[in-house]
Amino acid sequence: MSIEENVQHVLNELKEGVTLIAVSKTRTVEEMEHAYNKGIRNFGENKVQELVEKYDKFHKDVQWHLIGHLQSNKVKYIVGKVHLIHSLDSIKLAEEIQKRFKAKDAVANVLIQINIGEEESKTGIYLSELDELIDKCAQCSNINVKGLMCIIPKGTEEENRKYFRKMNDIFQELKNGKNKNISMEILSMGMSGDYKIALDEGSNMIRVGQGIFGPRKYK
Repeated sequence: MSIEENVQHVLNELKEGVTLIAVSKTRTVEEMEHAYNKGIRNFGENKVQELVEKYDKFHKDVQWHLIGHLQSNKVKYIVGKVHLIHSLDSIKLAEEIQKRFKAKDAVANVLIQINIGEEESKTGIYLSELDELIDKCAQCSNINVKGLMCIIPKGTEEENRKYFRKMNDIFQELKNGKNKNISMEILSMGMSGDYKIALDEGSNMIRVGQGIFGPRKYK
């Protein structure tokens, strides 16, 4: 199927209120144009450098999502360019985001990335660190925590469901918090291979790359 057909196929499976992010890492601007022409305005990048390059080349009405691990020394490059940072995963990173966005009188919208499977190979915080990071963010005038993000371990459908359900439970619990700059609006979970299960379990933002653009071609 073409990129346009793939986009339509995914959109047909979404309920109202769910945002589709086209994961455009390693993809050309020409490929992205096909998704744009089908109405996609949310694009996700893993690397800061690639996001910044495409920001300058692509349509100005696009919302850019930084979905990969964000190094503290790269934060300064995305101020004013990124719509949502999906990968806040440490107090150190929160402090750097606060510093850089405050210097430009901007506010960073972020999701806290939880390493729900506690895999050493993946980034994200463990659940035991969540309260401390939320307390830190509550003190940051230039950070708005909009929700949570996860990348789950590979597994069976039932194992996937278990992790997605656990994330939704945490998400619902945090909705009762009283900090003004922390609101649970976005639950970003589900990718090309598992987004249907994620949607069943409460996701309202999915990140789809190969399901739109086809198999990735690594240089």
